Amino acid sequence: MNRIGIIGAMDVEIERICQNISGIILHQVCGLDFLEGFLMETPVVVVRSGVGKVNAALCAQLLITKFKITHLINTGVAGAMTSGLGVLDMVISTEVMYHDVDATNWGYESCTVPGMNRTFPADSSMVKLATDACKKNFPSKLCIQGLIASGDQFIGSNEMKEKIKSLCNPACVEMEGAAIGHVAFVNRIPFVVIRCMSDMADDNGETTARFNEKEGANISAHIVCTMVEALGSH
Repeated sequence: MNRIGIIGAMDVEIERICQNISGIILHQVCGLDFLEGFLMETPVVVVRSGVGKVNAALCAQLLITKFKITHLINTGVAGAMTSGLGVLDMVISTEVMYHDVDATNWGYESCTVPGMNRTFPADSSMVKLATDACKKNFPSKLCIQGLIASGDQFIGSNEMKEKIKSLCNPACVEMEGAAIGHVAFVNRIPFVVIRCMSDMADDNGETTARFNEKEGANISAHIVCTMVEALGSH
């Protein structure tokens, strides 16, 4: 049976999911609370990773090694980068990458970790399930599939936004997805990143993000619940 690992960086990003879990068993590992139980009758383990790439990677590896998950979902909010994408629209990852890695002086392409692929591909069947769940639950919202880029910085200025667009032109930016995809890729675990846009990653980014954080997180969480139900039936 499938066993789904779910990671959100902040409490608000997993709160709605946790409210729907039954039979909860709490595991405390490395100072983190892993909630094991059933979501839509499917075995899941949910964790709040904390913000940033290292925190996210730690949680992803623990879910794989200790909790033996078969699939990995990262849920939460992000800053929109691509034209036409607005606040509270959705991006489902086709692939993820780091926007803040620079080894170009060593001859590597921008945003590439030396010795690794530039991007880490999401699982195509999970991408489809997430997209279908988005369109089913939120038909009025734009839901696109695309590249999600991660870095250890909140993008809240037009200058930073344009720099990242010139480097890798992602659909959106956030702070965890690439690390989770990286860990999933090397462990051969299928993954997908699901992000609702809380802001436009521009000069008004911080104010807009705080205003839309909870609603965006709940939209992503709702999609995760629908998706997990479909994964459980496979």
